[in-house]
Amino acid sequence: MKRLDGVLLLQVGERFLEHELAVHRILGEKLGELLGCPFLGRYDPLQHEQGQYYLIPDETLIGNGNGLGIHGPDDFFGGLVPQPFTATKAITHPLFKLPNRVPPGWSERFAEQAAKAILHGYTVFDLTDARRAGEAMLEHGPLRLKPVRGKAGRGQQVIWNLHDLGEALDEQDAEELGTWGLVLEEDLEQPETFSVGQIRAAGLVVSYFGTQQLTQDNDGESVYGGSQLTLVNGDYADLMKLDLPPATRLAIEQARIYEKAAFDSYPEMFASRRNYDIARGLDARGRQRSGVLEQSWRIGGASAAEVFALEAFAADSSLKSVCASTQEIYGDAPPPADSIQLYQGEEPELGKLSKYVKVEPHDST
Repeated sequence: MKRLDGVLLLQVGERFLEHELAVHRILGEKLGELLGCPFLGRYDPLQHEQGQYYLIPDETLIGNGNGLGIHGPDDFFGGLVPQPFTATKAITHPLFKLPNRVPPGWSERFAEQAAKAILHGYTVFDLTDARRAGEAMLEHGPLRLKPVRGKAGRGQQVIWNLHDLGEALDEQDAEELGTWGLVLEEDLEQPETFSVGQIRAAGLVVSYFGTQQLTQDNDGESVYGGSQLTLVNGDYADLMKLDLPPATRLAIEQARIYEKAAFDSYPEMFASRRNYDIARGLDARGRQRSGVLEQSWRIGGASAAEVFALEAFAADSSLKSVCASTQEIYGDAPPPADSIQLYQGEEPELGKLSKYVKVEPHDST
């Protein structure tokens, strides 16, 4: 590993939420220990213009990272992509036929190569295209309208008819949609969401699969509530050596197909943190469906489990696999047993929130 002057948090989004900043600081300290350098807090372009730093951006980086000293995946925890749509779930689906707007850099190759790994749906960058795509999809059942920059499932709507579609599209910001896109995707009943991913840091590669859980926030809305992961010290191929049920094997394979399609179609991209959400459920005709919903090439909700597991593998080279979990609790519910608290506090827009992580031995027999 190259010599580093420190680890820094890089603010890319409009603002840091306090609960995210608290967790990111803890993970920055952990990564600094693994990389053999101090955690220095938040990046300041005036103070940190010179030197070699490992960065932890709060969002996927877009464009060219050379000004930040980022030339490859060993330089940061996250991903760097060429265009705004490649940073979000907008990359996942093809454009609707004869689109009014095609964003610069769009690759038709991706959806073709990833066809077996995604659900039926479209990405649009124009309200007229959104209406046409929605009308076509509603002929086969309900659809899910997904703002591409939404996190934790917030802002998504299930559309049942043309009236719902019209009302939902009237609420969309045309400028936001034109830059970032909007996803219309088949809605699944009784869905189960898998997480599959990989991180590369401190000379180690860790791959994992797991499931997500939903919880109710302080307003009663169902949102992301944590992840339960099984992680191996190695690549996806090492992950597939575990004794896995068919649905999990399919989720891992679909994540691998999706990832290869993305990096083949947009070769200027690179990422040290890769996470894919795969949904499995029933379509409107009662058929079992499975497909990647979106990617995350940035620090995310499961990253505490990833980094704490990375620490465990670094401490014991004979360790092959571990189980790690994160949990987010709104209100006054008790903490999970034997867990490590990452954050507890009041957020202005969210209310009382606590976050925890736990790492346990994995029984691979």
